[in-house]
Amino acid sequence: MIDEIGELKEKANWVRNQTLEMCVSVGIGHLASSFSCVEILVALYYGGILRFDPANPDRGERDRFIISKGHGAVALYPILADLGFFSRDELSNFCQGDGILGAHPDDNIPGVEVVSGSLGHGLSIAAGLALSAKMDRKGFRTIALLGDGECYEGAVWEAAMFAAHYELNNLTGIIDRNGLSVMDFTEKVLQLEPLEDKWKSFGWEVREANGHNISEIVDTLERVPYSKNKPSVLIAHTTKGKGISFMENVPIWHYRLPNDDEMKVVLEELEIDKRELKK
Repeated sequence: MIDEIGELKEKANWVRNQTLEMCVSVGIGHLASSFSCVEILVALYYGGILRFDPANPDRGERDRFIISKGHGAVALYPILADLGFFSRDELSNFCQGDGILGAHPDDNIPGVEVVSGSLGHGLSIAAGLALSAKMDRKGFRTIALLGDGECYEGAVWEAAMFAAHYELNNLTGIIDRNGLSVMDFTEKVLQLEPLEDKWKSFGWEVREANGHNISEIVDTLERVPYSKNKPSVLIAHTTKGKGISFMENVPIWHYRLPNDDEMKVVLEELEIDKRELKK
């Protein structure tokens, strides 16, 4: 756990650079979607929110984290490597035949709970884990990170009803509310607002935060459960492609990666010399 917010911000920048290096080196990866959730992941893993043990990833008392928006897991891999779940050398094997890290996460990766990336299923899995903890009188918490476009999926709302019915106050959902889905802005594709009211109507206690303000995220998540009889959800307002000016809030960057000319701008804006990327 890192105590200083300044250090957490530096860690977030390091994660962005590592994520960039991994994606650009193989020409694969959802860079913009990963960049929108970097501060959320840093807050969870370095801000003292999650309980975990890199030396014993399957320890029963650990908190369970489900990255339901699996296309954003490229930003999770550097964090897991940095914390010692696996060697940092694995990062250079991203999407290689002899590596364990794919474009979407797999449960053969130490520190990853489930296979994800087929959107709409992570919250259901998380709800099941939370219910099992209640039934077995275990103290672990379960946190699921969803994309906002993922909230189009009916299975998300089935899981939301389930969690509220069973009063799963040991379950927390985080919505990466960057306002963009695969092709366009969410409010153009299929309106999600009022999103807070929707979650409330399904029986959840809701909070909102700036998804790029690490101290705000940590402070808000430290307060869960927000109600002793309800599951909690944090709507984290983020920017897709955060950190790269020409990528921010531009739908085409869901799939695209920077070309050579664009990389010059990327390296300048991320404020770390390319020689630092692999450190």
